[in-house]
Amino acid sequence: MTQDLAHKRPWLLASLAFGFSYPAISFFPVEGIYAIIWKMLPLALLVPYALRKHHSGEFLVIAIILALCSLGDGLVELSLEAGGTAFGISHLVAIWFYSRHRREQTAFSQKLLALTVLIAAPLIAYFLAGNLAAGYTLLLSLMAAMAWTSSFPRYRVGIGAMLFVISDLLIFTREGQWVSSPLINPAIWYLYYIGMVMIATGLVQTLVKKSAATEIV
Repeated sequence: MTQDLAHKRPWLLASLAFGFSYPAISFFPVEGIYAIIWKMLPLALLVPYALRKHHSGEFLVIAIILALCSLGDGLVELSLEAGGTAFGISHLVAIWFYSRHRREQTAFSQKLLALTVLIAAPLIAYFLAGNLAAGYTLLLSLMAAMAWTSSFPRYRVGIGAMLFVISDLLIFTREGQWVSSPLINPAIWYLYYIGMVMIATGLVQTLVKKSAATEIV
């Protein structure tokens, strides 16, 4: 299975290797710029994965979203505001992208869940870390709600976006010193990274299938 993944999706395999190993760098003498690069690589390597078969159109938009998240991963280590800005721009691009792929029919329960996340997540962020966190989380939760109600696979793209929201709420619990468990940092990273892998693979594979179907027709 690993050989097949390495042959067909080498960039994805490389991303998984760096992504799942990132929390372990604290046990090794990896510091400074090298640690920042390691943190950026998992999402950066998903950019060529997104562009492997198609280098334009909506695949390019996905690549831009991933690149902005990778940039945010690095900048946040230098400046929380700069990193948040990069992530905020990525959310705006994603919101625009999902608005182009609306689900034709969405069950009331699914709309209710999206609305609940859109309202509850910013409120939780406000009580945990204040106005700035709430404003950013409103943008993040809008992205997640749009992903959840888009035409992309809900149990990959939608859940991936929800994991992103949970990860950032955990960041606010840590920054506000609400939680001091040594497990919080790995939990934050894996929820975010796994969520982004689910989003990236769900988007890319869905669009590849649609492209192939269009070519056949």
